[in-house]
Amino acid sequence: MSAPGRRRTAVQWAGLLLCWSLALAMVSAAAEALFHPGAAWWPLAWPVAWYLTPVAALAWAVLRLREKAAGRPPCDDQEDLPAEDWDQAA
Repeated sequence: MSAPGRRRTAVQWAGLLLCWSLALAMVSAAAEALFHPGAAWWPLAWPVAWYLTPVAALAWAVLRLREKAAGRPPCDDQEDLPAEDWDQAA
């Protein structure tokens, strides 16, 4: 979790979207397997999270590669390591 008062980066937002869409996909798949919901909208709604998961994974991977290529630490305002040691630690 990020520190209070710190803005989230696009990579962090994409990572959150990835985690939550995968969690929602697993919950909806479990509901489909266990309860067989009979609502008319259910067959259209439950696979949406499964479609969103690879899109979020691709977005996270591209954003993370761009962040790595820029050569800066993921959290610039709260560094544990000095900038010259970051490349070696990574």
